[in-house]
Amino acid sequence: MGTFCSEDRDNELHIHTRKLLASRQRSIAGGDSIHISKEVISAPFDFPTTSVQTREDISQQLTPILEGQVTSVSQLKDVQPSDWAFGALQSLIERYGVIAGYPDNTFRGNKAMTRYEFAAALNACLERVNELVAQGTMSSVSQDDLVILQRLQIEFAAELSTLQGRVDKLEAHTSFLEANQFSTTTKLTGLVVLALTGGGFSGDRIIDVTGREITTENPNATLLYRATLDLTTSFSGTDLLTIWMEIGSNGPDDNAAGFLEPSFGSVLDYSAKPPVEQFGLSRLHYTFSPLKDVKVSFGPLIALTDYVDSNSYANVSFSDFSTQALINNYILLPVQGLGGGAAITWNPGDSPFTLRAAYVASTANEPTSSNSSFVPGIFPLGYILYPDARSDRGLFQDPYQGVVELEYAPSNAFKLRLQYTGGSVLNGQFEVLGANLELRLSERVAVFGRYGYGNYKNTAFGDINPSYWMAGIAFPDLFVPGAKSGIAVGQPFIANELGNATQTNIEAFYNFPVSDSIRITPVVQAIVNPANQEDNGTIITGTLRTVFSF
Repeated sequence: MGTFCSEDRDNELHIHTRKLLASRQRSIAGGDSIHISKEVISAPFDFPTTSVQTREDISQQLTPILEGQVTSVSQLKDVQPSDWAFGALQSLIERYGVIAGYPDNTFRGNKAMTRYEFAAALNACLERVNELVAQGTMSSVSQDDLVILQRLQIEFAAELSTLQGRVDKLEAHTSFLEANQFSTTTKLTGLVVLALTGGGFSGDRIIDVTGREITTENPNATLLYRATLDLTTSFSGTDLLTIWMEIGSNGPDDNAAGFLEPSFGSVLDYSAKPPVEQFGLSRLHYTFSPLKDVKVSFGPLIALTDYVDSNSYANVSFSDFSTQALINNYILLPVQGLGGGAAITWNPGDSPFTLRAAYVASTANEPTSSNSSFVPGIFPLGYILYPDARSDRGLFQDPYQGVVELEYAPSNAFKLRLQYTGGSVLNGQFEVLGANLELRLSERVAVFGRYGYGNYKNTAFGDINPSYWMAGIAFPDLFVPGAKSGIAVGQPFIANELGNATQTNIEAFYNFPVSDSIRITPVVQAIVNPANQEDNGTIITGTLRTVFSF
């Protein structure tokens, strides 16, 4: 299909076309020009006309020959390399230097094209010829090619018209965005988390890991919030300046889990980190690529959790699990808050291996040491392990932490991360090894987990070697497309020196979309042997989390 029926018919078409062009040679030589309008996609190719022979005359003469002796391309679903239209356009592209067809700027003669792909290439060719005519280089366009272009326009009129309509819509949409965008270089996004939460415990009272009484009464239900405005700016297209502004309610004490068990990561994570009751900066850093496979970030406000220990199923507290000890390795990241520092990511040649390294000092902006009872950026357990709370402060002084992570990800279904970290918290040295695994068993089921083993020196309990683990199962798209759900269990700080039992955290959640911008998540938490104390009753909490994104 798509070829001339016989050599005789090919000759007949050739002779007829020559006669038509010969009758028009004088008008072209006399200075008339061939014009292809700006709307060339939807308009027919504009041959010069004379009073003797109009464009309609040409069409009437060409139609019976062309349509009668060539299989109509409009009857074809795709345009094959063997079709006359394919070969005709390919020769035009080669002769006039048209770049069209494929992302690598090649027009491949051995692959079929859809009719719309062909129409896009044809339009590029028409525009190129129009440029040559506008530049006064009419002689460079052969008369045979003009006839071929006319025929191609007739055959692909519907696709060219559709293409023009899509281009017009795209241009209108682009104009609207340019007129209404926040900035030409900066993108503004936002997030609001509202959570209704409450809970209680069995038994008479709750004590912490040192035996201090926390409460004898169940806390009241609370409504907590977190709001974030995220400004990201690119100056070159390959860099990114990130500025986050956040506000939160009452910190870790605004939810039952965080109030009743404050030391081992039971708090709802999204309530613990934002500035309390006032807008403040929660991220300020700049990211760029000095080399093709390398990204570097640095700034006065970075968080280690943005760069290491990620997990597709347990990592974002307003999207999946809320319990802090389940979304990150609790003993791996004792400097869990913000600080000054840098991070580097290297993925050589898009290989399965990615190497990450990060450093942060939580008091990098303070030049002198302090005996203050509060040091920002460290996990709450630090004050129990190192009650003297002395900090040298500064960019390279206590508290600080460095992390190295090697990720192996041969596919999106399997990822393994191996980690090492070391640093100082309240002048106590620590080292931790960690592992992080995720495995998608099917489109609807995945398993994941973390493990850590560490050494904390010179604590109030002596040198200790705590361990940590968590594991869970996730069910993407359960009941509703786009839904997230999962259940996980973990023990955040296993150490015989602290308490007489081991705390166990359990959480289940179901996150379902109400719309593209609103998601609702019921969450249930259970905390067994809180604070590593067997005398404590089990804590049960329930949370209804609503997230608005824009």
